[in-house]
This record gives sequence, structure tokens and C-alpha cells, in this order.
Amino acid sequence: MKIIINNSDKIGVVSSSLCMLHCFATPFLFLSQSSLIFLSLDFTLPWLLINYVFLFISFIAIFFSVKNSSNKIIRVLLYLFWFLLSGLIINESLGILSIPETATYLSASSLICLHIYNLNYCRCDNEDCCAS
Repeated sequence: MKIIINNSDKIGVVSSSLCMLHCFATPFLFLSQSSLIFLSLDFTLPWLLINYVFLFISFIAIFFSVKNSSNKIIRVLLYLFWFLLSGLIINESLGILSIPETATYLSASSLICLHIYNLNYCRCDNEDCCAS
């Protein structure tokens, strides 16, 4: 558990980066494997569930990053962009609204930047720093 707490921003950067790469690669994978998609859902369901695995990992990373952040604005923005990304992914899964993929890339990129900023400028290593 200490590893997750001490490296939460790094885990958040990796998780958001992999999520963005996954979102970018999905259309190309489905186009190249179109014959498999029509044959069975066994191929598509696990690939689509990866979205939710990335959301879960990034939430854990944000939860611990916020606990160790000295900047209140960064704390709020981390959660805000996570909820935005979650909403976009859920919307894409359910097909409620037609929102461009750019919004997903921007929210994932924002999470990456916020984690890097928090890691470099807002991280505190003791309890006194983060008490406020």
C-alpha cells in the first residue's frame, strides 16, 4: 500500500497515458479485426472493459494524490477531470450523445498534466504540509 501512496502521481500518469493510448488504438484495432468483431463478442467485451479498469486505477491514483497535495486547486481539478473522463467513457459505452473523441483525449491529457504538476510542485511528504 505504501508503494501506491508514495507513487500515486506516477501511477496516475501511467494510467491516464495508457487510457489515452487505448482510446486511440481501439478504432484501428476494430477496423483491422472487423471479421472477428462480427463473429463474437468475446473479442470486443474485454477490450471495452479495459476502459473501466483504467478509470478505477486512475481514481485510486487521484485519491492518494489528493491526500498528498498541498494545492487545493489541483485537488479539485484532479477530481473534476476524472469525473469528466468517466462521464465521457460512460457516454461512449452507452451511446447517449455524440461527443468527439477529442474531449476524451483532452480530459486524459489534463489528468496527465495535473499529475505531473502535482508531483513536481504540490507534493508534500509529511502530515503537517497537507493538513490544510
